[in-house]
Amino acid sequence: MTQTPEPAGTRGAIDLSSVPGAADATAPAAPGAPGVPEGLVTEVTAATLQQALTRTVQVPGLLVLWASEHPQTRELVDTVTQVAAGMDGRVIVLTADLSTSPELLQAFQPLLTQAFGQPTVPATFGLLQGQPVPLFPGVADADQVRQAVDQLLQAAVQNGITGRADLGPVPGVSEEDAEPPVPPLHQEAYDALERGDLPAAADAYERALAADPQDEDARLGLSQVRLMERTAGVDLVAARAAAAADPSDIAAALQVADLDVLGGHVEDAFTRLVDLVRTTAGDDRDRVRTHLIELFSVVGNDDERVRKGRTALMSALF
Repeated sequence: MTQTPEPAGTRGAIDLSSVPGAADATAPAAPGAPGVPEGLVTEVTAATLQQALTRTVQVPGLLVLWASEHPQTRELVDTVTQVAAGMDGRVIVLTADLSTSPELLQAFQPLLTQAFGQPTVPATFGLLQGQPVPLFPGVADADQVRQAVDQLLQAAVQNGITGRADLGPVPGVSEEDAEPPVPPLHQEAYDALERGDLPAAADAYERALAADPQDEDARLGLSQVRLMERTAGVDLVAARAAAAADPSDIAAALQVADLDVLGGHVEDAFTRLVDLVRTTAGDDRDRVRTHLIELFSVVGNDDERVRKGRTALMSALF
């Protein structure tokens, strides 16, 4: 079996560039630890990765890449898990052992290289609506991890991702002080998202809105799910190329705007569509305006970028 080189470069980082994948490596222990709430940590495989990523539509995630072939990389898994355990469900943890899955290794090598200059482990990414956000390579202590998580949560709030994972009762918190339970239809939507069933999640949110048209959480959730449905399987490079080749192609512009919002480039998406409103008329203009308003709902009406976007849209219309 090919051995991964010893740590080099970033503190505690291991270069994976020469590793073809080690399917016969010793399986790791479960990523959990005593005192860690059930459901906080999910160990992903190539088969379960996409399903696990759907959990980050509503709840921000931390993705920790490590290698059981190098036990010292496990230190980061434990540190991230302990920090996340103190976040009251505001963030979940996904772990991927690249020693045991050639498919995951192949999938993550380009991402690691793009983010950190070389494919090294351990490494930690944030996850917002399934999209990876590079945090740091190598090992880190609890204070460094906590600082990175705080920054991720700020970005999550800016993008309207404010859900919490249901991890059961929090030790030391009475039932009177605990947060109210998740409404049944919302929980049904969360469960569907965890299964990767976007149509079922959308249906649950639609029924929640039918029962209570003022349910803004359901409205936000439905908008986010619709965005995920529209962007599922879309080739980002091809979509951008199509939009660049023909700026008047409304379908291409709407698709790129969706991808920008999903990737956190909210201002770019809003600017693209506001500019398109200015240069279109009739049904085309109404189509772009309606889509932009839908994206406002995805981000959340309390977001400053949405307030600026609405002002810009009014200016473009009148």
